[in-house]
Amino acid sequence: MRALEDRKRVSITTSAGTFCYVAMPLELKIAGATYQRLVDKIVCPKVGRNVDVYADDMLVKSKEVKNHVADLEQTFFVLRKHRLKLNPGKCAFGLRGGRFIRFMVTQRGI
Repeated sequence: MRALEDRKRVSITTSAGTFCYVAMPLELKIAGATYQRLVDKIVCPKVGRNVDVYADDMLVKSKEVKNHVADLEQTFFVLRKHRLKLNPGKCAFGLRGGRFIRFMVTQRGI
């Protein structure tokens, strides 16, 4: 919510004063769809090739182990460029398989 006019529309008034969000609050009805569109747009060249995104879950996959670090670096570069942050506590690296959303992902596919 960078536009000043948007900040004024989504504000909170309390006895201490009126406060405006500096970022889109997650409680907004459109927040999820807006975030999904943003992520789809910035990682679009990589989606399907080595990145899958669903809502706030992201999977970076590589066919060759030797390429995985480079794929992660490219993904981190794009996220950093657009000032998106990851929660280190929710990240897992170097896995050969596991659950992603409700699917079992292995080296052979989903």
